[in-house]
Amino acid sequence: MMIAEKDKKRIIEFFELSGGNFSLRKYHKPVLVYDIDDDKVRYSLWEEEILDRFGLKNVDGWDHTENIAFCPDWMQGEDDDDDLDDIDLDDDDQ
Repeated sequence: MMIAEKDKKRIIEFFELSGGNFSLRKYHKPVLVYDIDDDKVRYSLWEEEILDRFGLKNVDGWDHTENIAFCPDWMQGEDDDDDLDDIDLDDDDQ
């Protein structure tokens, strides 16, 4: 099943990193619907009202495909905030 991202800042971040040329101005409430398959992200942009009406489970296609290397970490389920907690800055001071 596809994944829906409704956070407009994340959607903009995705298109900035991937180089996609979608105009979000024509959407009242855009939703990025995507699926990750190996090293590819398959995605489409939906209007939230239409997606709510038909349901995410009924989305069975996509408009574009992008290499996962050009996508934000949050699409892969990685949270970069936790990585900063693991860094010990005092190790290099000795």
